[in-house]
Amino acid sequence: MPDLKGKTLFITGSSRGIGKAIARRAAADGANIAVVGKTAEPHPKLPGTVYSTAEELEDVGGKALPCVADIRFAEQLEAAVDRTVAAFGGIDILVNNASAIFLAGTAETPITRFDLMHGVNVRATYLASQLCLPHLLKSENPHILNISPPLNMEAKWFAPHVAYTMSKFGMSMCVLGMAEELRDQGIAVNALWPKTVIATAAVQNLLGGEEAIRRCRKPAIMADAAHAILTRDCRQCTGNFFIDEQVLEEEGITNFEEYAVRPGCELLPDFFL
Repeated sequence: MPDLKGKTLFITGSSRGIGKAIARRAAADGANIAVVGKTAEPHPKLPGTVYSTAEELEDVGGKALPCVADIRFAEQLEAAVDRTVAAFGGIDILVNNASAIFLAGTAETPITRFDLMHGVNVRATYLASQLCLPHLLKSENPHILNISPPLNMEAKWFAPHVAYTMSKFGMSMCVLGMAEELRDQGIAVNALWPKTVIATAAVQNLLGGEEAIRRCRKPAIMADAAHAILTRDCRQCTGNFFIDEQVLEEEGITNFEEYAVRPGCELLPDFFL
């Protein structure tokens, strides 16, 4: 089976949740990981820091570089990219995982929240791709993977939370455009989205608490699906809007019970599917 040994991954929002799970799966192969996130000190409601995550990644066999950065600010994101290249000699894979969420209607969404979601979800995804591009061009099997949904342009996905949907679909539009733009240069650009809700801090704190968590899958399912995508040939795998189950089924996995937080519970379907 192909692996990520010796590859360098730049993963935004990787101090917890799906980003951390993707980092941990790659580290188990012996990959180099830039752990990019805002959390330098422990947060009362959010587990993990870039430093504690980096230690965990080293413990499972990877090499890790903690990078404290608010990716809404170009100079901080650029500094993190520069530090990664200085430490590991390049960047092979960019995972645009960091995301901000605020689920409310138009009248109830403060413009500061609109700006936060578009700054993190769209602008930082675009900028990280732009900054990593010169280094990806030097890689043997370069990939950009955005944790964003298929572009299902139906009103029902917009109506309950227009601002959030616009921002997540903005990430997916980056996939649609960049995949074609960079196809001839051999850089794969894909999206990955879960079929069910994933147990993360956002679900715990904002989207239903313990009751919802019981009906979630663990972030490991997204990590295993991401690993499968990122080890594929970049020239044969680009422009896709993958769903985690679909990817793993292609890898021969059909039993997903091990990923359930509470096996046997009815699972919550995710947004946008």
